[in-house]
Amino acid sequence: MTTIEKPVTQARQCSRCILDTHDDPGMSFDEQGVCSYCNMYDALPKYDFSQGDPAKSEREAIISKIKASGKGKDYDCLIGLSGGVDSTYLAYQAHKMGLRPLAVHFDNGWNSELAVKNIENVVSKLGIDLYTYVIDWEEFRDMQVAFFKASVIDIEALTDHAIYAALIKLASKNKIKYMLSGNNIATEAILPSPWIYKDFTNIKDIQKRFGTRPIKSYPHLGYFQRLYYLNIKQVETIQILNYMPYDKDDAKKTIIEELEWRDYGGKHYESIFTRFYQGYILPTKFKVDKRKAHLSSLICSGQLTKEEALEELKLPIYDPDLLEEDKEFVLKKLKFTEKEFDELMKMPPIPHKAYGHTKSFFEQYPFLKFLRPLIKNIRRY
Repeated sequence: MTTIEKPVTQARQCSRCILDTHDDPGMSFDEQGVCSYCNMYDALPKYDFSQGDPAKSEREAIISKIKASGKGKDYDCLIGLSGGVDSTYLAYQAHKMGLRPLAVHFDNGWNSELAVKNIENVVSKLGIDLYTYVIDWEEFRDMQVAFFKASVIDIEALTDHAIYAALIKLASKNKIKYMLSGNNIATEAILPSPWIYKDFTNIKDIQKRFGTRPIKSYPHLGYFQRLYYLNIKQVETIQILNYMPYDKDDAKKTIIEELEWRDYGGKHYESIFTRFYQGYILPTKFKVDKRKAHLSSLICSGQLTKEEALEELKLPIYDPDLLEEDKEFVLKKLKFTEKEFDELMKMPPIPHKAYGHTKSFFEQYPFLKFLRPLIKNIRRY
C-alpha cells in the first residue's frame, strides 16, 4: 500500500474541511479555525438549491442563447469528453436540455480501456458526434519526461493546458461560440495552490531545458492567442453544472443507469497516467494526497461530513496489484528504466517558478510593490 509520510512539524487542520498546513503552508484561518479555502468556497457566487431551483430561469436563458447561436449549424456547443463523471454527466445534461453538442475527446495516449468503453457508450446512447483529438505521442512523451527531470509537481499541467488549447481552437474552427465545461464548484472548487501551476511559458522553458525536441504540434495558447480566441473569436466557456443541483453520487447513479457508465474507483482515474500520478507520484514524492482536496469540496458543498471524509481517507490510495501493473506500464511507455525512474522520484521537488514563467505585474516591476495595498483598496469599490 502506498502511504504518505507526514512531515515532522505539526500541521494545523481546518476546523471544517480536511486540509491542513502541510497541504499549503500559506493557508490562513479565521477566528473559528476555518481555513482560507473554505472561506474562498463560501465567497464564490453560487446558487443554494436546498430550497428549490433558483437558477432555473438563468439556466434556461443560457440554453436559449446557445441554441440561438447554433441555428443553421451542425452543432450549437462543444463539450470536452474524458469519460469521467463530470464530463459524462455534462454530456447527459446537454442532451437532456436539447442541445446539439460536438463532443471532443483529447487522447494523450493514456486512456484506460474502460474510459474508451465509457466514451463509446455515452456518444452512442446520446446520439452525439465525437471528434477525437490525438496528440503526437512522441512529442508529448518527451515533454512528460522533461517535467519528470525538472522535478516539478504539476506534471498534469501538460495535459490540462493542451486540452483547453485544442478545444478552443476546434470550437473556433467549427464556428462554435460556446464550450460547455464539466468544471464545477460543488465537487472540485477546492484545490491547494501549491499543487498546481498552469503556465505555457513555464512549459516552454522546462521543455527547452530538459526536452530533446522542440515543441511543434503540442496544442498551446500563449497570452495573445488566448486574447484572440476569447475577445476576437469570442469563444465562451460555460460551467453549466453550476446552474443545477450537482451531487456526485446522484450524478454517478444517473450515468450508470442511463448510459451504462462504469466507475473507475477514483476522480480522474479514466487516465492511467493520472491514476498513477495521483495514487503514487504525488503521495510518494510530493507528500500530497489529492483526495483531500476532492473530499474537502464535498464537505463544503454538504455532500459529505468531515468524519465521513476522514474515514474515506483511511482507505488505501492504490490497490497494490494495480499499482504494480500501472507502474510497469507507465515506465515502459515513458521509456524509463526502473533505476532512472527511482532516481527521478528521489530528486527533491523544485518549484515551478525556479524555471521560466509568466511574471505578474509586481514581479516585473518590484519597485512598484508599495502600490499594491492602494490598488486592492481601489478594487473594492
